[in-house]
Amino acid sequence: MTTTSIRNLNCGQSCVISTIRAEGELGRRIRDMGLVPGTVVTIYGRAPLKDPVALKVGGTIVTLRNSEADHIMVTSD
Repeated sequence: MTTTSIRNLNCGQSCVISTIRAEGELGRRIRDMGLVPGTVVTIYGRAPLKDPVALKVGGTIVTLRNSEADHIMVTSD
C-alpha cells in the first residue's frame, strides 16, 4: 500500500482516506463533505487543466481544488 495525496491519483482509481492534514475552516469543510479517515473514495474525473478534481464518495460527487486535495492523504494499492 502506498500513502499519497489524493491529488496524485488518476481517474478511476479508488483509495481510502487515511488522514486529513487541514485544520480550521478548511478542515471542517472537508470533513463536512464526508471526507473523513476510513472513507473509500474514487477519483471520478478532472477538469481539462487537472483542477478541480471530482471525487465519488458513496453516492455523491464532490469537487475539490488541487490546493484542497493536497491536504487529504490516502492509501491505495
